[in-house]
Amino acid sequence: MTRVWKWNRPVTVREVLEDLQRERSIAYTTVMTVLDNLHHKGWVRREAEGRAYRYEAVSTRAAYAAALMNDAWSQSDNAAAALVAFFGMMSDEQRQALRDAVHIVEGTVQGITAPPSEGTTEGAPEGTVPDDAELTGEVPDTAEASETPVENPGSAPDGHGR
Repeated sequence: MTRVWKWNRPVTVREVLEDLQRERSIAYTTVMTVLDNLHHKGWVRREAEGRAYRYEAVSTRAAYAAALMNDAWSQSDNAAAALVAFFGMMSDEQRQALRDAVHIVEGTVQGITAPPSEGTTEGAPEGTVPDDAELTGEVPDTAEASETPVENPGSAPDGHGR
């Protein structure tokens, strides 16, 4: 999934294979099997292109991370204590990013309005919803992609069950 998110466009098995082979030796069939498994689990959609498929992420990396955090938090028997412990693990930069995100959701950042409650930006005036770079000061892993929530955050989308 990291490679699919990285490019933020439909990718072929061959493209992923060539990218992975820069770091390690891996078989075409291994990459094909992992992408096929991700498709069957609903993590990627695919479209036929000639004799091959192009695979595209169904959800962004940010949406996946948010679903993991929400799942972990919802399993706590003391949500406040879990949040305090989590915030205590954060760096100063992460805490600032959290404060910025809360202000955006509350609509209190000057010149920025919160996204519609459905979690989409449809109908929002252009430039009113910041991207990940504005929240963290970093370039996001992906540009605009489907923000479809992750169905099963407990099942890692990297094909390794992590």
